[in-house]
Amino acid sequence: MRIEWQIAFWLLMLLLFGFGVYLFASVLAPFVAALVLGYILDPVVGRLQRLGLSRTAAALVILLLFILVLLVVVIGVAPILGRQIVGFAESLPEYVTKLQGLVSDETSALIQQYGGEWLSKLGLDSMTSAEGIQKSLGNFVGQGVQWFGNFLKSIWSGGQALVGVVTLAVITPVVTFYLLLSWPEMVSVIRSLIPPRHRATVFELSAEIDRALAGFLRGQSLVCLFLGVWYGGGLTLIGLNFGFLIGLSAGLLSFIPYVGSLTALVFSAVVAIVQGWPHLGLFGLAMAVVGSGQFLEGNILSPKLVGGSVGLHPVWLIFALLAFASLFGFAGMILAVPLAAATGVLIRFAAKRYKPSALFHGLGPDAA
Repeated sequence: MRIEWQIAFWLLMLLLFGFGVYLFASVLAPFVAALVLGYILDPVVGRLQRLGLSRTAAALVILLLFILVLLVVVIGVAPILGRQIVGFAESLPEYVTKLQGLVSDETSALIQQYGGEWLSKLGLDSMTSAEGIQKSLGNFVGQGVQWFGNFLKSIWSGGQALVGVVTLAVITPVVTFYLLLSWPEMVSVIRSLIPPRHRATVFELSAEIDRALAGFLRGQSLVCLFLGVWYGGGLTLIGLNFGFLIGLSAGLLSFIPYVGSLTALVFSAVVAIVQGWPHLGLFGLAMAVVGSGQFLEGNILSPKLVGGSVGLHPVWLIFALLAFASLFGFAGMILAVPLAAATGVLIRFAAKRYKPSALFHGLGPDAA
């Protein structure tokens, strides 16, 4: 088969795969999540097998532990989290209004104290009044809230969110159990379908993709878990309103580079300033909790657990998450990281093959 036909065939397969994911995106989430969990937990099953357990027993132990953790979360964490979500949603407009007033009043006072005379001469005094600053802040905050709301609606639309979460919690453990049972057989079947002349190259690429995914998924999951406990526990202990919700959300969002840290920083700062005003002691404690978490993540956790050879640039990862979430919803968010890692490896492989080729050097067929 000519190379052009091979490229056309694989492009067609890629398009059909993307169309299938788009067509069944509403029901794919638990199966994709189970596939990712199966990939993450397969080494754990292997270690339990080396300890003397059968593969069925090892998969059953992991399933029971998953159910136990889920029950603890539902019974112990979900009620607290639910109350804080409702309270935060009700209090957010009040917090935003109070913060706007504080910022506009303090900014106007500082400007008038240190530059009011010059601004009056330039005719800009109306823009720096408390009313003008508050109006500008109101427009900015309104646009930000609207964008954030539209983003959430694109991921969780209508009443499907609750159904999706329940489905994810019920179906995912069962599918993961069966995937862990048959994981070696699935890998063996996929390998047998690769043409013998391409197996060395495909195995090399799959090993590189596996290193990237293993470093990111397994390592970053532990980092997110630690940060969720650190932020949630620390912000709760200092007495910050909705500290557990803010900390847990920031820990989960730490899967996306910089998003988790910005979430913890912005929301804890806003709540701490409004809650503790005019004293800034609570604000300082909140910043200490967030700053220490960032220090531990950047200097200890990420270098040891994730490593520097993941191969996923933060910008590429953020784009992949937003693009796949927009196209395929929650299932797209789960697929984004594996596909981004695989695409990055394939692009680097293509670039390595392209540079010594005749196409790069402009040589004719005979010279090549």
